[in-house]
Amino acid sequence: MTDAASGAALRGAVDLSALRNRPAPTQAADASGPEARAAVPSLVMDVTDDTFAQILELSRTVPVVIDLWAEWCGPCKQLSPVLERVVTELDGRLVLAKVDVDANPQLSQAFRAQSIPMVVALVAGQPVPMFTGAVPEQQVREVFAQLLQLAAQNGVTGTVSVDGDAPGDAPEPVEAPLPPLHAEAFEAIEAGDYPRAVAAYEKAIAENPRDADARAGLGQVRLLDRVQGVDLHAARAAAAAAPADVHAQFAVADLDVAGGHVEDAFGRLLELFAQLPSDERAPVRERLLELFALVGDGDPRVIRARGQLASLLF
Repeated sequence: MTDAASGAALRGAVDLSALRNRPAPTQAADASGPEARAAVPSLVMDVTDDTFAQILELSRTVPVVIDLWAEWCGPCKQLSPVLERVVTELDGRLVLAKVDVDANPQLSQAFRAQSIPMVVALVAGQPVPMFTGAVPEQQVREVFAQLLQLAAQNGVTGTVSVDGDAPGDAPEPVEAPLPPLHAEAFEAIEAGDYPRAVAAYEKAIAENPRDADARAGLGQVRLLDRVQGVDLHAARAAAAAAPADVHAQFAVADLDVAGGHVEDAFGRLLELFAQLPSDERAPVRERLLELFALVGDGDPRVIRARGQLASLLF
């Protein structure tokens, strides 16, 4: 957790005043005091610009983790299930609020979400920085433990229960087991072993070429593997110094997609494709197609970029 000692590092950078002043729905239970309890629809909630005031108020009872994500963001889809699992296991000591940055521009702007997935927290109405990017589950658990300690230091020690459920009586959800190779891939991702996850997904696709989940997972984990440990400033400097260097341009494009700057990534690779000789274009086209699949064929940015690629091909 960045600057976990206090929320001061983020307070000056985040302006929640417009969202704070919106009326918040009344909590279903007393939401004040060290032993406060509140009732919520779910421990994992979708939050919008219009409903965020409720979350600010709830954060005076229990720490609220904010997951800033988008549908096209591959790393977000890797991280969100981890956040949901860990929050659920903490049995009401934390709440997870999911914010689609595309649908909620005010929240995206307020939190300055220049790179996603981005995870912050609210404690007593104050934002606290946590981390950016997909991280292993063990790291998530460690950061959440620090968050609970910080909350306790600030007098936020309440809990929540789900509407209609008595505390402790909620049935354990029963999930269908993952196919063995998918389970192996997830285990590897949580351990930060992306090459092993890639190998597991590749084997799953070899056994069943129609395994759409494995193909989606493979694209996401390949991106995570490529951007792991890459310094953004060094990568941009290398790309600027060598505009025709395919690997240098690939590195920045990968970082842009991982950080949510999809159009920048597509524009960079399309420009590279246009300037290369015909016999050197194939790797760039393959990388573009891989990133198109990762973002999603129905995404408007993919549709536009496909059209531009087609015009360059013919």
